[in-house]
Amino acid sequence: LCPPAMSRRVVRQSKFRHVFGQPVKADQMYEDIRVSKVTCDSSFCAVNPKFVAIIVESGGGGAFIVLPLAKTGRVDKNHPLVTGHTAPVLDIDWCPHNDNVIASASEDTTVMVWQIPDYVPVRNITEPVVTLEGHSKRVSIISWHPTARNVLLSAGCDNLVILWNVGTGEMLLALDDMHTDLIYNVGWNRNGSLLVTTCKDKKVRVIDPRKQQIIAEKTKPHDGTRPIRAIFVADGKIFTTGFSKMSERQLGLWDLNNFEEPIALQEMDTSNGVLLPFYDADSSIVYLCGKGDSSIRYFEITDEAPYVHYLNTYSSKEPQRGMGFMPKRGLDVSKCEIARFFKLHERKCEPIVMTVPRKSDLFQDDLYPDTPGPEPALEADEWLSGKDAEPILISLRDGYVPIKNRELKVVKKNILDSKPPPGPRRSHSTCDSDFSQPALEEVLEEIRALKEMVQAQEKRISDLENKLCQFTNGTD
Repeated sequence: LCPPAMSRRVVRQSKFRHVFGQPVKADQMYEDIRVSKVTCDSSFCAVNPKFVAIIVESGGGGAFIVLPLAKTGRVDKNHPLVTGHTAPVLDIDWCPHNDNVIASASEDTTVMVWQIPDYVPVRNITEPVVTLEGHSKRVSIISWHPTARNVLLSAGCDNLVILWNVGTGEMLLALDDMHTDLIYNVGWNRNGSLLVTTCKDKKVRVIDPRKQQIIAEKTKPHDGTRPIRAIFVADGKIFTTGFSKMSERQLGLWDLNNFEEPIALQEMDTSNGVLLPFYDADSSIVYLCGKGDSSIRYFEITDEAPYVHYLNTYSSKEPQRGMGFMPKRGLDVSKCEIARFFKLHERKCEPIVMTVPRKSDLFQDDLYPDTPGPEPALEADEWLSGKDAEPILISLRDGYVPIKNRELKVVKKNILDSKPPPGPRRSHSTCDSDFSQPALEEVLEEIRALKEMVQAQEKRISDLENKLCQFTNGTD
């Protein structure tokens, strides 16, 4: 017997159909933070397995605050800030290969790269490791290369995209003739061989940065006039968000081999906030967070029609000012957590946990394929010369333990009770007339280690002074 026609409509099988989001308890939030009020479509928040960084309001110049992940609750109003820019900070991004390094872009036309210590510093951090100067107008976008060490991209309101080698402070490439107007966003593909950009001229461009060529271009993927966003998803496809002629928000999926027609185009709603897409390659889920929205919608991207499958919506009462997205290695695999967002309110940051309900306590292999780890696959010069490499993957079976601060290669004894440190170990090549790169790096490493040691001693002295004050006050 043929089954009735109705029963053929099988509900699509997906392990992510029941993903649900929930905010953490009140004491697990970060309270009393004055989130920046600058009007900019950046996410204002960057997180990694060690820290949460948030762009904040600051008098005279620009600043952001960095908090250790575990330091939840009310933030001390005297908590040190990272303050070096002379105008508001517009974007921040953690280095994927070093959890203690963060880059910031500012209205003051510079990009700065900072070393954040594992302990909470006593004073504001005011000295960047390097300042990158090359833009003539404000810089609103920065993004680290996913697989090459020390390669950083910046895009400014001068319609210019610059690629830097942070390790040397040099400009590697400047893509200056490609955009005729303001750049809205820039995204890397998985191995960092291509870029996708969106621009006020209503074009989405796919660029080979090393050849300095536009390899594909789509005019008006969405008909509306408001900003478009684009990111690479699996198999090199491109996912976009934008607006229709009637100002409805839309999402689209595109294949580079046929950029004319979308694989999928869906209307969403008539809200006017730009949708920021966050993509998790391991689960092929795209999360859409609108600025000013109070919800996060999420979709699974698959190979079968309609290709972009709506999963669910996380809703809350308060609108979001910005959003941070935790890399996979920072999640709690024992709780089947597949994403964690850091939602910015006016005065606080609220983590939201996305979970797949499972009965078993065992490690769920199907939820956690090997994921990009903190080791770069290439050096900057290898990438520049044309090499590509996929991210180096790690297993999350036993959870991920963040690496100690990379700068501290040698554990020094207390400076007060040790002999002078031995001189730097020299490699043979230092005798050459041109001082070799490894030897130079070794000296710089020593200087950094000494800087760290001085900072640690400053902290120790300050702690001792505080204790002394308490002691003397107690005996009065």
